[in-house]
Amino acid sequence: MEIEDLKTISEEELVAQAFEEAFKEGELTKDSSQALTKSLGTRSKREVDSSGACNNKGSDKRKSNKRKWKKNAVDEHYIQKVEQLAKVKEKQEEEKAAARLHSFNGSCSSSHSAPISFSRSGRMTSLKSVSLGTKVRVANTQQHMAVQFPEVILCVEIYHYKKTWTKTQEFLVLGRQFLTEMRDKIYCITDEIMKKTGKNDPSGYFLVEDVFCNDFRHPSATDYSKPILDWLQDSKSEALEKWESIASGELPQKQKALLGSKIGPQLPHFKAIQMEKIRFCDLRFRLGAGYLYCHQGDCKHQVVIRDMRLIHPEDVQNRAAYPLITFQPKVRFQKCSVCKIFKAVKVTVDDKWTAENPCYFCELCYYMLHYVNGSLLYDDFSVYDYLHE
Repeated sequence: MEIEDLKTISEEELVAQAFEEAFKEGELTKDSSQALTKSLGTRSKREVDSSGACNNKGSDKRKSNKRKWKKNAVDEHYIQKVEQLAKVKEKQEEEKAAARLHSFNGSCSSSHSAPISFSRSGRMTSLKSVSLGTKVRVANTQQHMAVQFPEVILCVEIYHYKKTWTKTQEFLVLGRQFLTEMRDKIYCITDEIMKKTGKNDPSGYFLVEDVFCNDFRHPSATDYSKPILDWLQDSKSEALEKWESIASGELPQKQKALLGSKIGPQLPHFKAIQMEKIRFCDLRFRLGAGYLYCHQGDCKHQVVIRDMRLIHPEDVQNRAAYPLITFQPKVRFQKCSVCKIFKAVKVTVDDKWTAENPCYFCELCYYMLHYVNGSLLYDDFSVYDYLHE
């Protein structure tokens, strides 16, 4: 691209340039037409001398037609030039608009800076929606309860019961909410399996620092913390030894070396309370520390309170919508290994008529392969209900 291509041309300069170029070509056309006329005149003069006088009226008519043709040709040439330069001007205006859209020059006029401010505001809005807690999955609730001020929002993370490094859920919880409200939102596949088998246990507890928060809402719930507290009471020496091995680190070892064996780690004073009667604001906790959530007998999850802040106007102001789920991975399902179309609902292990072990089946394919007239063909395999990965 040359420097001349970047030059901005005004409308007056465009019109002047069009006429100038048109006139230049018009003069060239005029000179060529004069030369042609001269040669034609010489030729016609010879023809007149040889054939005699011509009709003056026919000659005037031909001259008039010739002048009209020249005039129309010049007019069309002018129009073409003006249209070409108008296209150049239009292209320059588009380039100027595009340059304004992507620039951040504050010296632009108010009319020119409108697209810039709109772009900035749109970009800032998208950044806010990503960073703030308002972009969350709000439950479809028709109830509206105003949030009391001042209010604290906690960011709570739940981790996988086996893959302890994998986060499965993240919540925004209000400080005045009960622990049972968050427990009801925690999803674990163990609960679904126990419900399918008819062995669901509604009991559970949170262990936060030295407090067991037990869920006694259901009449059949049991106190998971009672055997632990009884063991701590009956086997203090063993419990102290285990606690010392857990709490032994670089700092306790240095303290023991300096102060002697008289001062060692002391067992915390554990206690149990009801989960449905305690709020988050009533607990004593440390940000970033790992706590425990136990349910269905022995399914344990690590719980981390990651952040704590005051609520602000851009947060959801409906208390009934909390706890808000801010993170939860999508559930993955296996397809049927036979039809490759439907979602699997059964999984077989050590099945002799399957190409895979374990093998996944939709309900139709499973019964077509293993049953005839309602009778099981063979039973030397194990079959389980399949939920998801």
